[in-house]
Amino acid sequence: MKEIKKNDIIKAEVTGVQKYGAFVNIDNEYDGLIHISEISYGFVKNVNDYIKVGDEIYAQVLNVDEDNNQLKLSIKDIDYKKDGARLKRMAETKSGFEPLKEHLDTWINDKIKEITDKM
Repeated sequence: MKEIKKNDIIKAEVTGVQKYGAFVNIDNEYDGLIHISEISYGFVKNVNDYIKVGDEIYAQVLNVDEDNNQLKLSIKDIDYKKDGARLKRMAETKSGFEPLKEHLDTWINDKIKEITDKM
């Protein structure tokens, strides 16, 4: 039996799709679930918009239940359709909304002036 560990990137076949996620099989040894929250960082309205039954995809292992040969998986940080390569996410800035707060009044006033000048 193939040893699978947390954070491994594995190839899997989608065997079922439900409203709450997708079921996969790995080499007829493990079954796995990709919960809807692990499909994308954005809102997922329909799991079928991302994966369908029969698709061969890559997934990242979040947890391994050796007793039941079950895996918790994620596809949101990897190129799950192509090669399983890890995707680079843009780092959040420490300034957060501060630039917006600093410039908002100026932007509003500039827009008001632009609109009133056209009248």
